[in-house]
Amino acid sequence: MFSIVILISGSGSNMQAIVRAAQSEHWQERYGARVTAVISNKADAKGLVFAREQGIATQVVDHKAYASRELFDAALQTAIDAHSPQLVVLAGFMRILGFDFVQHFEARMVNIHPSLLPAFTGLHTHQRAIDAGCRFAGATVHRVTPVLDVGEILAQAVVPVLNDDNEGTLSARVLTQEHLIYPAAIRALLQQHSPRST
Repeated sequence: MFSIVILISGSGSNMQAIVRAAQSEHWQERYGARVTAVISNKADAKGLVFAREQGIATQVVDHKAYASRELFDAALQTAIDAHSPQLVVLAGFMRILGFDFVQHFEARMVNIHPSLLPAFTGLHTHQRAIDAGCRFAGATVHRVTPVLDVGEILAQAVVPVLNDDNEGTLSARVLTQEHLIYPAAIRALLQQHSPRST
């Protein structure tokens, strides 16, 4: 079984897109893959409700319960490792993860970032793209490395920046594309690794 663990902090809309793709595209039958757990650092993350409704195991590892980032990372790593994942998916997980954690899951962890990397790493990407006068913005699926937002690019989507765009309108347009490219990028990884791939 190709185990996928997804980390969220809020509504988990990208997680939901991935789970729906896994169901509609029959990832378990085609690739021997399934989402085995959804883990959040926030107990009130709305995405946990969706995951439970799909019969997916859920868990909360509250970062506020730990005295340091290292202790939180260690607890989160233990929670993830319990599911023996081949892939860890960051889907709106709003915590910066430490070097040891990232190294532990090296080559097994992916993220989606709301810009056309390498442009606009970090936060407030949509407003920064508008302020810079960009004609285009987008989203990038990439492998996670100890250096923030610089891992191998797996997929990108491009959207136009309109003259009357604000941070909210551009964000919504990019998010629509995120919901398409994130499941597609994971599917491509499954096709590379699964002997059942067709």
